[in-house]
Amino acid sequence: MTERYDVLVIGGGPAGYAAAIRSAQLGFKTACVDDWCSPAGEPALGGTCLNAGCIPSKALLESSEFFVQVRDRGSVRGLKLGQLSLDLAAMMAHKDKTVTELTRGIATLFKANGVTWIPGRGKLLPKNQIEISGSAAKQVEAGEIILASGSMPVNFGNAPFDGQRIVDSQGALAFKEVPRRLGVIGAGIIGLELGSVWCRLGSEVVLIEAQEGFLPVVDEQVAREALKQLTAQGLDIRLGTRVLQSRVANDAVVMRYQDQNGEQEKIVDRLIVAVGRRPNTDGLFAPETGLLIDEWGFVHVDEHCRTNLPNVHAVGDVVRGPMLAHKGMEEGIMVAERIAGQATTVDYAIVPSVIYTQPEIAWVGKTEQALKQAGESYRAGVFPFAANGRAKAMGETSGFIKILADAHTDRVRGVHLIGPHCSELVACAVLAMSFGASSEDIMHTMFAHPTLSEALHEASLAVAGRAVHIAQTRRAKP
Repeated sequence: MTERYDVLVIGGGPAGYAAAIRSAQLGFKTACVDDWCSPAGEPALGGTCLNAGCIPSKALLESSEFFVQVRDRGSVRGLKLGQLSLDLAAMMAHKDKTVTELTRGIATLFKANGVTWIPGRGKLLPKNQIEISGSAAKQVEAGEIILASGSMPVNFGNAPFDGQRIVDSQGALAFKEVPRRLGVIGAGIIGLELGSVWCRLGSEVVLIEAQEGFLPVVDEQVAREALKQLTAQGLDIRLGTRVLQSRVANDAVVMRYQDQNGEQEKIVDRLIVAVGRRPNTDGLFAPETGLLIDEWGFVHVDEHCRTNLPNVHAVGDVVRGPMLAHKGMEEGIMVAERIAGQATTVDYAIVPSVIYTQPEIAWVGKTEQALKQAGESYRAGVFPFAANGRAKAMGETSGFIKILADAHTDRVRGVHLIGPHCSELVACAVLAMSFGASSEDIMHTMFAHPTLSEALHEASLAVAGRAVHIAQTRRAKP
């Protein structure tokens, strides 16, 4: 007899496991099919994010930044240290331990909520049938199906992966030694984060970026500050540069590229290809299902993540929008609750984004260039961390917070941050925007002193020309 579930989720990453757990909480008989395996070959939940993306990269970013803090800034804080050395194996062990604890934590949550975990690869068949391949090969059916198979690195033909010298983002998290010379193709979020890790640990890092502009999705004022800060740290960021060919020769990688001066050559010890990710929809469904996808492989969905097939939904990286774990989790929860008859929605206008470099870069809402292009009137308020007491005490004074508010309604349209702990501070902006706050609402909110969050408060004051801790043009009395 064919096994039947109320809800079956294909994919155990953030979007998938959140959908499965919430479905089970709502009383549905739920299963989650996932084929991810740990380096030891054991089934592991969490998808790319927990196993080979968000979590391991942040573990290395935190460890490498701590190394730099001790090495370069310890004496400023009165810490006199002896010879400082790097134990890369121990750093990697900490990263792996963090990953293992979190992935096992998802399995524990599945058990606690009654979610059936089926290791294997799921494939959608007609009439809500799912074929599962792997050690537990079988066929099951479900009343509702949620596709959450995630994404995978884009292959770049001019730099084919060999798994040793030329690697993707996952391979860049498992180097056994610090490369003396490291090349990165792509100066986007992934390239900058991975480049930062290895630059801090001693690599000479060059990032090759085809686009003329730096971080075009980021507010231009923030992007300019980021380029200045990251370059000062030693990252060699080359914009408007296209890689023509990469080949392994004599235990190194020879990159041939073209810039404004013509064809050039660069030799590196390792090369990371970070040119983006694509939806992991290969083999996800049988052609006869008629599932609608676009030319890039994304599953077509409506605003509630419903596909063109009855009772089939898709969430996370396989659908439109930013490939962000938190966006996928919210979509997974929304779908589970809508299956249960609730009216849950996701507000795609206030999805926060973060780049975990140092300084951190974060934003939510519209950029200043987007508002200008749309012809919308706005007011801007900017407050630098150099004028913030907590940032001064921390010795982390680079960057600023910028608030963009509608010129007529004062409603906050966007918040852009670069500086210390901005990945945490952006949540304040998201919360304010989710309630439709004006800059005046933030202005009249009390913030604890001394905290970094006071910079957000002062930026809201700056929108009205009322910032207390920086000099602004004096306004006439009302």
